[in-house]
This record gives sequence, C-alpha cells and structure tokens, in this order.
Amino acid sequence: MTDEQFDLFLPYIANLPLRDQREMMERPFFSLAKSKRVKPIDYTSPDGQVRVHVSANPDYGMATIWDADILIYCASVLADMVRRGLNDMPRKLHIMPYDLLRAIGRPTTGRAYELLGQALDRLVATTIKTNIRAENRREATFSWLDGWTQLVDEKTERSHGMTLELSSWFWEGVMMKGGVLAIDRAYFDITGGRERWLYRVARKHAGGAGEGGFAISMPVLFEKSGAEGQYRRFKFEMLKLAEKDDLPGYALAVETAKDGEPMLRMRRVDGKGGAEMDTAENSALRQVQDEGIPPQGSPAAAEASPLSEKVSSRKLFAPPPRPRAGRAGQGAPEPGAIPKTIDARALIRSTIAGLSDAATRGFMTDETIDLLRRECPGWDLHALHAEFERWVAASPERTPADWQRAFVGWVRRHHAKHRHELRG
Repeated sequence: MTDEQFDLFLPYIANLPLRDQREMMERPFFSLAKSKRVKPIDYTSPDGQVRVHVSANPDYGMATIWDADILIYCASVLADMVRRGLNDMPRKLHIMPYDLLRAIGRPTTGRAYELLGQALDRLVATTIKTNIRAENRREATFSWLDGWTQLVDEKTERSHGMTLELSSWFWEGVMMKGGVLAIDRAYFDITGGRERWLYRVARKHAGGAGEGGFAISMPVLFEKSGAEGQYRRFKFEMLKLAEKDDLPGYALAVETAKDGEPMLRMRRVDGKGGAEMDTAENSALRQVQDEGIPPQGSPAAAEASPLSEKVSSRKLFAPPPRPRAGRAGQGAPEPGAIPKTIDARALIRSTIAGLSDAATRGFMTDETIDLLRRECPGWDLHALHAEFERWVAASPERTPADWQRAFVGWVRRHHAKHRHELRG
C-alpha cells in the first residue's frame, strides 16, 4: 500500500516556471507581518464593488504573505501540468516537501519542515469571505486549503510526502483563462512582508503596462494592503521603499496626486535586482510555448487557452507554402528573380499584438471594469460578461480580435438600450 501511495507523488521539476494566481496579487488576503495576527481584514474597494473579509483562527493566526508561497508553488505545478497537456487537473496535489521547499527558496532543515507544517495549518484555518468570482452567489466562503496530510517514516520521523487539498475557489482561479501570471524567482528572496505584497501589486498592474508603468494613490494602496496600523505609518514606509528602490524587476517612483497625496508609480525593469531579462518577443513566445498551448494533438489541446485560437508555436514558425508550378506570373518564380524575404520581426510583433488581445479572453481586466463602472454605472458587470461570452459563443463570426474592447462596446450598447430599466 505504501508503494502505491508513493507512486502518486509528483516528480521534482527543475526550474519549475513560477506562476501566481492573479486575483490574490492585489487584494488583502494575507497578513503582512511575521508576528501572529488575529485581527480580521475587512476590505471594500473604493467603488464598493469588491469585498474581502479574512478571519483568523486564534490558535493558529492568519495565513501570512510567506505562507502564500505554498499556494504559488501549487499554482505553478498546476500550470505546468496544463502546459504538458495533462487531463483531469486535480484539486488534491501529492508533493514532496523537499521539492516544495527548494522551489520557494527555503532551507530543507528540520526546522524548515516544522515551519512548513505550521504554514499549512494557517492556510487551512484562515477563513476568507469574498464576492470576487462569486457570480450569482452573493459571497463565497472558503479556506485556502481544505486539508493536508503527510506520510512519515516511522523510524526517522521524516516526511516522505504530503497531500494538499486545494480549495475550489483557489483551484478554479488557477484554472480559469488568464488566471495566473508569471513571477520572477527573485520574489522569494524578498524578506519584508510589505515589500513582497508590493511586488505582487507591481507584477499585477505594471508587468504589462509598458514603459510608463502604473501609478496608484497611496490611500488606495493602503486599503489594498490590509496592513495593520495607521495610514501615516504605512505611507512613511512606502516612501522609504520607493527611495530605496530595490524591488526586483520593478522601479518605484513617487509622484503627487491632485489632492496632494503621494502616488506610487511602478515600472517594469528587466534584470533589476535579480529579475529575469526579457524582451517583448521572448515574453510572447514563452507564453505560447510554456503556458498557453498544450502539445499539439494532446487531449487537452481542444480545451487550450485562447492563445491557441490565435496562433500555435508550430504555425508561427511554419515555412511559407511552396509556389505551385506554372507559367511566369501564375505562381512559378521567374528565372533569376530574387526570392521574397519575410520580415520575421514584423511577423513576431504582429503575432504578439494578437496574443495580447486574445490572452484577455474569459475575464475582465481592471482597466475594463473601472472604465465601465464610470461610463455604465449600475450594472452587474460579471453577469453582463457571462451574457457577452454566451453571445460570442453563439456564432463563430463573432470572435473579436480584441476581447476587452469588444466587451466594452457591447456593454455600452446594452447600457444605451436598457439603462431606463435601472432603478433610480
């Protein structure tokens, strides 16, 4: 029986591509302190649309931003399984604790195994209630893990393997289209809780925002953090972090908003602080090869990311068709004619643009939500988005090139036609 159990455990994957769950990266889901926190987090977005309530078990305390490393590892494992074309993605992962600790940059000492068990207990004991992705339900209530078990050698009392049962909310968030984002391995070298949280906010908003980056006001940033203490203290610490500017992969700068409060601008800088060097072309191609498209011909290919509907790595590098034989001017090259060349860089750039548009299929970006709440207030955008997806699916001729722009236009038309139905 023991041998059969060991066969279930996942093999160690060297250089596992790291993925974080998108919705966990900017909302206040975790304690940012290393000390035990029992005070709940109660967050409502400035527009009143998003709610997050996190409560801690007094015996274990609230799950911390360091405990979230375990969830990042689980999201990375699931994303890699999708990449390799596996079917029936499990909610129950069988892992080796040694591999997990190595992947998230932790030592593999006896003390590290003890701390890992405590972190898993906090992930099970922490309760989250939120309306994010609750759809027709007003709120969803869950813990990060539904439970965990381990196999222990009776002689040495060392763990030989663990089973982590992921909550449905977390699992569904990883598996949905656009549900994960790649992160730098240097993230695990960040020691401070607020610095770790700030990296995730920067990755979520500034990772693909271009050269100008992304700016956010300090009061809004404070609310998103869920940090204990006064705003004045938080602002002081953020200003110090901006002055220090040692976040891996992101540059920080302070600006002044119209109300006089500071704003923090975050901008992607490849290679900074141990972050990966990258280019736009490499980023898009890696997205195609590593996370967007299961191997061609695999059972999972039919359920692939929307990236596969736009381009596959096989099509991207396919040679041009051979000209058919015939008279000059009808397909056959003229004698001595110079063969036409293909601008590969232009092809890649145009492909990247298509990938960027298709990659936002299946969810609303924060920019889309903010725009529609300003222009078309009063509607349940998640319900409208589900209706929009059904409308698109009803006809193959309705597949848009830019999903976010198409949804915005669809909602604007819906609002113009039906706004009289909204309650005053």
